[in-house]
Amino acid sequence: MTNTATAAHPPANPDLLRFAVMGAGSVGCYFGALLARAGHAVTLIGRQSHVQAVQRQGLRLQTAAEDVHIPIGASTEASGVAGADVVLLCVKSTDTEAAARQIQPHLAPGALVLTLQNGVDNDERVRAVLGPAQPVAAAVVYVATAMAGPGHVRHFGRGDLLIGPSAVAERLARELGAAGIPAEMSGNVRGALWAKLVINCAYNALSAMVQQPYGWLVQQDGATEVIADLVAECLAVAQADGVQIPGDIHAAVRGIAQSMPAQLSSTAQDLARGHPSEIAHLNGYVAQRGAALGVATPVNRALLVLVRMAEASRMAAPAATKN
Repeated sequence: MTNTATAAHPPANPDLLRFAVMGAGSVGCYFGALLARAGHAVTLIGRQSHVQAVQRQGLRLQTAAEDVHIPIGASTEASGVAGADVVLLCVKSTDTEAAARQIQPHLAPGALVLTLQNGVDNDERVRAVLGPAQPVAAAVVYVATAMAGPGHVRHFGRGDLLIGPSAVAERLARELGAAGIPAEMSGNVRGALWAKLVINCAYNALSAMVQQPYGWLVQQDGATEVIADLVAECLAVAQADGVQIPGDIHAAVRGIAQSMPAQLSSTAQDLARGHPSEIAHLNGYVAQRGAALGVATPVNRALLVLVRMAEASRMAAPAATKN
């Protein structure tokens, strides 16, 4: 059992990198909390209810080992990125271009925009908005988190990053590590992003459709066969696209259900809250690239359509109940 406490929080160290988190959902809040506790100047940028809760009582970070409130900067305005050395872009993939346009006028020259998002092409989409002069890099995020309410983030597992090359990559990895965020640099971030995409395509939509966690899914008759079909389609598209996926992806897919059996997918959480999902950038991206490359992806396409229908059904439900 953990104790709720207010964490001691020393003033931000001017010798450390300054961070802003654009899109303060569960991922951004978790990493922002650890950075703030380590002495970094951090500003979370998010919705008003969330920001107000953080300004009142700090950000509540709940893990298996602790339950603490961490003082941290928070704003509802994109101008909150001003002065940051590193901007962690944590918005939904559907909002990537809009967020890049919002922060563009406020970015310091040379500030690194690091994408911590689902999908494989967010850094390219940000670069297209910001132009070649603004440093942009991608990170692969391995963490299980969820928002339990305004100003309250819960952590369920892992919390490490794989970072693409940039001018400040070595210093960034070092300071992240000192804050308790294991971070490695990689020259094959695209392959690693695809590896995560394969895992997301294997579980996200299925978890969303039945509102059940990964451990429950793999215990159901026929589920592992469907997951195998999804993975096979993803790998065929990746191969046709010239992507080198590192490691044993089949073992990684199996391992997710074992290491995070109680985790609901982000798509499941979006559906439960009535929020738009990122399905177009997950199974939808595989279906889109497959069509462009002449690779059939019927299972990924079917799940794309099913999740979209579930989203549309939830939006239509209030109107239907009025009759």
